[in-house]
Amino acid sequence: MRFIFTFIWGFLLSCMITYVIGNMAGIEFSVSTAIFLGFVFSICVSVLGDGVLKEENA
Repeated sequence: MRFIFTFIWGFLLSCMITYVIGNMAGIEFSVSTAIFLGFVFSICVSVLGDGVLKEENA
C-alpha cells in the first residue's frame, strides 16, 4: 500500500514540477515527462526509505 501512495505522491509532485518549470521556460506541459519523473521519484524514495536510511536505536 505504501508503494501505491508513494507513486501517487511522486506523480502529483512531478506533475507540479513539470508544469511550473515548463511555464517558466515557455514550453507546454508534457504528461510523459511527468510520468517518467513520477517513476524516478518513486524508485528513489523506495530505495532510500527501505534500504539506505535506517533508524538507529539508542
